[in-house]
Amino acid sequence: MDYKELQDNLFLIAGPCVIESKSLLETVAEKLVEIKENTGLNIIFKSSYDKANRTSIDGFRGPGLEKGVDMLLEIREKYNLPVLTDVHSSEEAAYAGKHVDILQIPAFLCRQTELLLSAAESGAIVNVKKGQFLAPWDMTPLVEKLKSKTEKILLTERGSSFGYNMLVTDMRSIPTMQESGFPVVFDGTHSVQMPGGNGNSTGGDRTQVPILSRAAIAAGANGLFWETHPDPDSAKSDGPNMLFLNDVERNLNECYSIYKLVQGKA
Repeated sequence: MDYKELQDNLFLIAGPCVIESKSLLETVAEKLVEIKENTGLNIIFKSSYDKANRTSIDGFRGPGLEKGVDMLLEIREKYNLPVLTDVHSSEEAAYAGKHVDILQIPAFLCRQTELLLSAAESGAIVNVKKGQFLAPWDMTPLVEKLKSKTEKILLTERGSSFGYNMLVTDMRSIPTMQESGFPVVFDGTHSVQMPGGNGNSTGGDRTQVPILSRAAIAAGANGLFWETHPDPDSAKSDGPNMLFLNDVERNLNECYSIYKLVQGKA
């Protein structure tokens, strides 16, 4: 996809947390295409082929690298949506980066130099999630690493650790990270996580996603990241913080109205 498109107007990165099945991917993709047509906004389809940091050893992880990337490419071909997935090693970045449009660096891995450089060298756009343990200005050295290899960079705010099993979002991080000169995405669904809050799984409160997302757009965010599922309560990963698929368009329209006001496009 054209990186410049992500600089010119609000965009949405959306999809199920993990690849559960082909039918789930298609159900979500069909709805996202409808939303794209109705709103005129760029929408990037996301899903993970491997959830490598599950709380429990028994947590569902996904189909794996090669099969998962193939499934994402089928979605891109059938629905004409750019695709994003996260990577966890240099080898994964080198492989996935040849195929998908955007490689995502997970928050816990955002300081891994070789992973960043491998992703940057792949030719794909690189989206780095700010670690829960970092201040927004601590992203500057990460950006410099990436800039040594690429200028196609996105930065994502996804909340900061606040005591035990809780995250809080400081909206000042959005303009602070924008000083890097690159677009900043707000990850609404991971910002409402309660890490380990359910004992052997992560909790969350999806009712807060629209509220924080509207605040992030008011603070100047360039894009949004929402994980979504037709029935989040039955999802195999991150169910408590994912949006219901049928709620995405309404919430996106509300955010876009705010975006146009902030950008002087209303």
